[in-house]
Amino acid sequence: MVAIAACELTKNFGDVVAVQGVDLEVAPGEFLVVLGPTGCGKSTLLRLLAGFEEPTAGRVLFDGVPVTELDPRERNIAMVFQNFALYPHLTVAQNIGFPLRAAPAPGPEIGARVADVARTVGIADLLNRYPEHLSGGQRQRVAMARALVRRPAVFLLDEPLSNVDAGARAALRGEIVALVRRLAVTTIYVTHDQTEAMSMADRIAVLRLGVLQQVGPPAEVYADPDTLFVAAFLGMPRTSLLEAAVYAEDGKVVLDLGSQVLELPPGDPRTARLAEHHTERVTLALRALPLRARSPGISVRGTVRSVENLGHELLAHVDVGGVPSTRLDAPTPRSRPVAASTPYGFYPAYDLVEAPPTGEVMVRVPVPARVRIGDELTVGMEPADLLLFDRAGRRIRFAAA
Repeated sequence: MVAIAACELTKNFGDVVAVQGVDLEVAPGEFLVVLGPTGCGKSTLLRLLAGFEEPTAGRVLFDGVPVTELDPRERNIAMVFQNFALYPHLTVAQNIGFPLRAAPAPGPEIGARVADVARTVGIADLLNRYPEHLSGGQRQRVAMARALVRRPAVFLLDEPLSNVDAGARAALRGEIVALVRRLAVTTIYVTHDQTEAMSMADRIAVLRLGVLQQVGPPAEVYADPDTLFVAAFLGMPRTSLLEAAVYAEDGKVVLDLGSQVLELPPGDPRTARLAEHHTERVTLALRALPLRARSPGISVRGTVRSVENLGHELLAHVDVGGVPSTRLDAPTPRSRPVAASTPYGFYPAYDLVEAPPTGEVMVRVPVPARVRIGDELTVGMEPADLLLFDRAGRRIRFAAA
């Protein structure tokens, strides 16, 4: 197992900053997921960590040794890409064994290792087929087997399930995690899919426009986001973002949403901290709230504008008349041309995270309860539900949070 460390890692393509100042450590045997929207620099970061790209600044260390000082064979890296990249004229067995024949390895050893890894990924009965006769999930298993047959110390996966149908994707997520745990290999997995990240990772590294936003265990990053971007990006259904003005007077603090206000309960430990932002505008991020039978101290009223039936529950879009935050549509405060071209595609200057078009709050309604379009709802929330961010998108933290 290999420990990987990135130190102030930066990569520019001309005027485009693809990765900026990334500090990241991956422990031996850890499963780290790099998560972010399309064009945020995830694949570039992965290529830098693998030593495929020369950084503009900073360095990558494998067990304390700069990766650029290691011969590619010494790095012992295996990589799986979004496209399966299988040789169509070779059988599954020949595709899997190709890296060993290129090494080269003795013929009997190749056959034994191909059979062993094929059993491990569940394709032992497909060894004589050609790629054209395989499903998308089967092709991805072949691609993983080809990478793992070399017994790598580092396993890198770049959006490996993007071209796999939804049913196979769910099964493969669990299989990949079980496989790398069994092989005890240091793994870095790149994805834009938060479900993959939350269900697979030991830790998640959230990337936005090449800048590392937060690193931590999935539950921690979800429940305790450091930035507005992390709060908005991690949330299914999407997180509601509302503009609010803070007003503090006579020991009370209210959040003015425009059409109505939220008043913090008397004696709440958040009051003093939030009072420091008197008259300032903040962003209130609300994950989908449960429909509470008894309304707590904080609540807003709104009209149901649409309802999604998810089977086990209903998701009501409740218009509370708030002002939606559009702050995530703005580029980060550093130079980055719009849709600038790089060797690996385009990096948009704007995030692919959108606030709801109106001041909505999402409400979860358990079945068999019913809500209908046009219904008036009182949406209750606990103080802990309030995720507040300042104008720079930084979390306003409280002693009790």
